[in-house]
Amino acid sequence: MLKSMTGFGRYEVVTDEYKISVEIKAVNHRYLDMSIKMPKKFSYFEAGIRTLLKTYIQRGKVDVYINYEDYTEGNLCLKYNASLAAEYMDVFRQMAEQFGIENDVKVSALSRYPEVLTMEEAPEDEEQLWKVLSDTVEEAAKRFVDTRVAEGERLKGDLVAKLDDMLGLVDFIEARAPRLLVEYRQKLEDKVKELLASSTIDESRIAAEVAIYADKVCVDEEMVRLRSHIVATRKKLLEGGTVGRELDFIAQEMNREANTTLSKSNDLEVSDKAIALKTEIEKVREQIQNIE
Repeated sequence: MLKSMTGFGRYEVVTDEYKISVEIKAVNHRYLDMSIKMPKKFSYFEAGIRTLLKTYIQRGKVDVYINYEDYTEGNLCLKYNASLAAEYMDVFRQMAEQFGIENDVKVSALSRYPEVLTMEEAPEDEEQLWKVLSDTVEEAAKRFVDTRVAEGERLKGDLVAKLDDMLGLVDFIEARAPRLLVEYRQKLEDKVKELLASSTIDESRIAAEVAIYADKVCVDEEMVRLRSHIVATRKKLLEGGTVGRELDFIAQEMNREANTTLSKSNDLEVSDKAIALKTEIEKVREQIQNIE
C-alpha cells in the first residue's frame, strides 16, 4: 500500500486513576524528523517511544504530543531518613555531655527536625507505566498510519491518471515524429524546385539534408526512456511501499527527457505536447514529494 507523509492520529485512555492521550501529526520531509513533547516523568521512555514509532513511520516531519493526568490522591509516601536521625541524636548526646544536661529528646520531637521525615511521591511501577504508555502510543500510531494510507490511495489514483495522460502525450509525439521528416523533405524539394525553376532534383543532396535534419530533431531515444520512466513509476505506485525517494529521482529523469525533447523540437505540435509533458511531470513530482 502507498502512504502519504501527511497524517494525523490521536488516541486517549481514561481510567479512575489517570488519563493519557497521544497525538501524532506529520507533514512531508525528506527524512524522518521526529519531535516528542511529553511530561518529564516519561522522559525515561523516550528512546522506547522513538523505537516503537519507527516501526510505523519511515519518513516525514513528525510531531508527537503526550499528555498525562494522574487522578490518584494517595500517591505520596512518608520517607524516614535514619542516618540523618542518628546524626541528630549523636549531636544531642554530645551537647548533653558538654553542658552536663539531660538529653530529653523524644521520638516525637526528633521526627519534627528537618528532613528526618519527608513526604515524597510514591515510586512508579515503571513496567506498568510503560505498558500503559506504549499501548496508547501504538494505538495512536495505527490511527495515524490509517490516515496516511487513505491519503496515499487518493494520491495514487490521481498520479496514475496523470501518468496515463503522459503516455498519451508520448504516443502523440512518437506518431508525429516520422511525419516531420516527410514534411521536411517535401518542403525542401518544393524550395529547391522554386529556386532552380526546374524539376530536376539532386536526390542524394536532398537525402543528406533530410538525414542531417532527422539527426537534429529525432527524439526517439527520449521517448523510449520517458515511456520507460512513466511505466516504472506507475508500477511502483501500484506496488506501494516506501517509494517516495525513488519516485522523486525518476521524476527528475522524466523532466530531463521532456526538456531535451522540447529543445530539439521545431514543430509547433510537438513543442505543445512537450510543454504539456513538462507541466504534468512537475505536478507529478510535487505529489510524489508527499509520498513516504
